[in-house]
Amino acid sequence: MARKEGVRKFDLEERLIEFAVLILGIAASIPKTNISMPLSGQLSRSGTAVALNYAEAQSAESRKDFVHKLKVALKELRETQVCLKIINKVKWIKDPVHLNQALSESNQLISILMKSIATATNNMNNEKLNR
Repeated sequence: MARKEGVRKFDLEERLIEFAVLILGIAASIPKTNISMPLSGQLSRSGTAVALNYAEAQSAESRKDFVHKLKVALKELRETQVCLKIINKVKWIKDPVHLNQALSESNQLISILMKSIATATNNMNNEKLNR
């Protein structure tokens, strides 16, 4: 997390980019077999899609569009987490340190996105009530 004038700044986009890099590293370390390649490719796609969809949400045309794009990012994140769990169970990764780190980070990111969606939805509903 970056610091500016002694204040701690939380940059979710940067955190999601770092998560995507971690996921790509894991995907690259999976042995290349006919059985593993489809899941490795899916992990790469869903793991990077989280950051990309979050970036789209930052340019949303409305609060409703913002919520929708965050929900898509959350969906991709959950898909990534399931891929990681499958890879963990089949033991394709010899040193699971990065895999465990990715599983932990995916749990934290899911919580963050769920809270962001709830907050944005609440704000959207409050706007409707105040009209």
